[in-house]
Amino acid sequence: MTLITTTAELLTFCNQIRGQAFVAVDTEFIRETTYWPRLCLIQAATPDVEAVIDPLAEGIDLEPFLEILRDPSIVKVFHAARQDVEIFNNLKAMPASLFDTQVAAMAAGHGEQIAYDALVRNMLRIELDKSSRFTDWARRPLTDSQLSYALADVTHLAVIYPQLRARLEAEGRLAWVADEMTSLCDPSLYDVSPENAWRRLKPRKQTSRYMSVYRAVAEWRERTAQSRDQPRSRILKDDAIDELASQAPTDAGQMERLRSVPKGFAGSRFGPELLEVIREALRAPEANAPVVEKTRAPHNPAAGAVVELLKVLLKARAEDAGVASKLIATVSDLELIAQDDLADTPALSGWRLEAFGADALRVKRGELALVLDRGRVRVVEVRRAQRSALDA
Repeated sequence: MTLITTTAELLTFCNQIRGQAFVAVDTEFIRETTYWPRLCLIQAATPDVEAVIDPLAEGIDLEPFLEILRDPSIVKVFHAARQDVEIFNNLKAMPASLFDTQVAAMAAGHGEQIAYDALVRNMLRIELDKSSRFTDWARRPLTDSQLSYALADVTHLAVIYPQLRARLEAEGRLAWVADEMTSLCDPSLYDVSPENAWRRLKPRKQTSRYMSVYRAVAEWRERTAQSRDQPRSRILKDDAIDELASQAPTDAGQMERLRSVPKGFAGSRFGPELLEVIREALRAPEANAPVVEKTRAPHNPAAGAVVELLKVLLKARAEDAGVASKLIATVSDLELIAQDDLADTPALSGWRLEAFGADALRVKRGELALVLDRGRVRVVEVRRAQRSALDA
């Protein structure tokens, strides 16, 4: 087992990776008490070489490996990649040519969001030792059992990837995964700029006064969490942002009476600062409020029933294709389709339109019906005469 602790060792390892078709990658990190995830280990493996890289080793420069991540000629294979991608994006190394085996497994019929150990069990008939799962990855020295556990996250991945890719290619579904990877590598998904913090939340109102305060408080929380390297929730909970925007307190007494704001917050070092942020937002709410795009169509009273029909259709189509339904559409997608035939949703474009979206619209128009046939849902055509009779 190779543990890399120097830049020279890392450079040698990266030179061995260059020219390979792919490299399997995983990370170990901690972030329970911080805003920024602390990278503790990087594991990497190809069919020929494997190693564990110690980012906490004194003097090590990760740039040789970051260059590998940026190289589009080498496929980077992750399982459940989002948090790993976030870490590398923070290091200015958004992985190019990404392949997420969790997403691929959904397209290959292994269920929704299958865990790595379950995928290894299903495909390789190997049981992984998970005893080091909740270890302290920041503590040094690392034990042999920790290193073995960490390395197993990529050695088996390097075996699974070619098999999974070949299956998807044979079934014509490789493009489905590629479509998902484009979204996963979108930098906007990992945007943590304070001025856009409100976009990642769910404001309940759209008035200028409310939205002006909402955006200002969300921005203040994000900036404070970043500067103190603390989780957002340690500064303020999401429901506190909503209550502060609704009540718009301008003095300590008003703030102290809010139920969702921690007791004593108004008198803390944060209180006066946040009150000034709120007062500033209230000085010109029309100018300070962000524009909230209205994407939903006017409310359709029958939409609830349509959503339930679409859920059944989605389950049937997913079972027919042997694909996890969540990969095709989410409940939010179904709600949008129920309201609007031209809804801006992935379920009505690309391969999803063919697999599900077109039929969803036909169900809405009464052109398709769902019937129960010996315990299984079937989708059947509704003849014109039948539709006329139903309309009558």
